Amino acid sequence: MIQIAFIGLGHMGLPMARNLLKAGYPLKVFDLVRSAVDTLAGEGAIAAVSASAAVDQAQVVISMLPASRHVESLYLGRDGLLEQLPAGSLVVECSTIAPESARKVHAAARERGIELLDAPVSGGTAGAAAGTLTFMVGGAAEALEKARPLLAVMGQNIFHAGPEGAGQVAKVCNNQVLAVQMIATAEAMAMGVANGLDPAVLAEIMRQSSGGNWTLEKYNPWPGVMENAPASKGYSGGFMAELMAKDLGLAQETASHHGNSAPMGALALQLYRLLLKQGKGKQDFSVVQQLFVE
Repeated sequence: MIQIAFIGLGHMGLPMARNLLKAGYPLKVFDLVRSAVDTLAGEGAIAAVSASAAVDQAQVVISMLPASRHVESLYLGRDGLLEQLPAGSLVVECSTIAPESARKVHAAARERGIELLDAPVSGGTAGAAAGTLTFMVGGAAEALEKARPLLAVMGQNIFHAGPEGAGQVAKVCNNQVLAVQMIATAEAMAMGVANGLDPAVLAEIMRQSSGGNWTLEKYNPWPGVMENAPASKGYSGGFMAELMAKDLGLAQETASHHGNSAPMGALALQLYRLLLKQGKGKQDFSVVQQLFVE
């Protein structure tokens, strides 16, 4: 059985790593938050005192980190993991980062004979726990086939988006659409309720009409419409508004890099930054509903 190092045990990384453990894979884990490491050590993982210690003897490294700077710091430079890993190692980088940053790490890995995939995910914490994530993968098809059995333990849908960095491009495109859908749904819900409509009735009408979208199907932002949606739990859990703001910022960077116009994404970013100013960054991104309710 291959030895896997898993680095980054936050809201997404911990349940992803747990699913690998449940499937019988030997894991050595590291996170700056010691309690997260201790949690998985109690479930059978080997606790590492550093990222460098975690990857010792590992054939596969999986990471899930907050932002581009964390990924570059982990892998690049004289003390980066790419200097430590032997040629032939496989790195599966699941963080959502700038496509250009992903390509930078890809290039450094390629120089050392290390196979690397940028493989950001969609599905949130619930999908991570259930093992039903969607993986959007950039990199060589051969490397993806090596990683596929591991990805299949953590996810339900695995897409090869294209070459280096393509996974990150697909992720920011997807999340821009998600944010715009959420904002449009929240705006319409507020307008309908203000004009006397029952929110559940309005939601169902739109869901089955031409305005139907994923938000109306799975994640309605109006409290009480969907029992298990974050909106009905005080906007707790789910995908934090500050992370949506981060992804929308990455989408704007990506658009600007190639001279694309993305005005809807730009407006969505401003609305989510407003939520952050209001101290709502740790709440689920559907809390954008509150911007439209007096």
